[in-house]
Order: sequence, then C-alpha cells, then structure tokens
Amino acid sequence: MALGTATAPHELRFDTGRVCLDLLATTHPVERLDSVEVLRAWITGSGLVPPGTSLVHADPSWPVAFRELRGCIALLVRGRVGRPSGAAPGTPSYDLALARVNDLARVAPPAPCAVPGDDGLLVRRLDGPPGRAALLAAVARDAVDLLTDPVARAGLRQCEGDNCPIVYLDTSRGRRRRWCSSEVCGNRERVARHRRRAALTRA
Repeated sequence: MALGTATAPHELRFDTGRVCLDLLATTHPVERLDSVEVLRAWITGSGLVPPGTSLVHADPSWPVAFRELRGCIALLVRGRVGRPSGAAPGTPSYDLALARVNDLARVAPPAPCAVPGDDGLLVRRLDGPPGRAALLAAVARDAVDLLTDPVARAGLRQCEGDNCPIVYLDTSRGRRRRWCSSEVCGNRERVARHRRRAALTRA
C-alpha cells in the first residue's frame, strides 16, 4: 500500500520522540485518523496502551475527539517552532487551545497494573478497557509536560524536508538533527543534492 493511504500500523509514524508529537504527525502526508480502525492502531503503536489491549469499544466519536486534541496541540507546539500554522501565546486561539488541552489533561489517564505473564514474569496491563477521555488525557498530559519543560521545549524542531510539517524532539548529540526521519526526508534531501550535482556536472 502506498504511503499516504495508510490503514496499517506500520504506515503510521512513531519517531518524533513524544506521543503528542506523534499525534501531530498523523496529518502528513494526508489525514491518517480517518477511521476507528486506524485510530486503534495508532493508540496501540504509540504505546498509550500495552500490546493486546482490547479497543473494540472505540466508536466513531473517538477519531473526532483525537483530531480535535491534535488541532489544539498543533496551535501550541507549532507556535513554538515559528510555523504559520501555530499561534502566539496570548492570542485568543492560543488561549482557547491551551484551555482545552489543560481541561483534557485533568482526567486520570488509564491505570496500569503489573500481572504475571505466561512465562511468570510481570507484564504491564490496564485495569480495565481504557476510555476515550482517559486516553485523550494521556496525550494531553504529554503535551503539558513537553510545553512546560524548558529543556524539552528547547529541543523542538521543525523538519527541514521540503513541505514536511512534522515537528520532532531533537535529542541528538549537539542537537544537530535536521529531519523528522533520516530514512524519509533525509534520504529525499540526499537524492535531491545528488541530482543537483549531477546536473551541474553535465552542464
């Protein structure tokens, strides 16, 4: 299946360094959270729930709620990296987005517990099926943690790839990471550089 028509977990991105930023990445290159099935895959792939957690109770209201939270986080985060799609602190849109994220973060996130696995070793499980509000709270709390941590906030970067809107947390040595993914945007940039050099040589 081509990139951009994802319905499988392996076609979702989980390489931004934070759950809330992984949620932002679900808009690129097209809307990913367009079905309950894909949202279930994202929730599991992002680590919000342990593998094997049942999410059969998720209904069509879930993608709508996650997309709403994503829009609020986008305004807060993209304003920090100087993107036009962000909002400046103190503006009405920023204040509304911040209030909504704070409101969602007030709910208790899913409660984990340790249970013996098949091999007798302890594994993480949830104490019951996670509700929509609890999962939204986990993402909202991650956004609050990110935006209130000066060290993490200083590591926010906008991908330098052409037309790539992905924001990631740069934890590389020297803070010199340029792309959301070396394999995706980084590789595209290397190929483009090679083509430009080859064109100059031919000229």
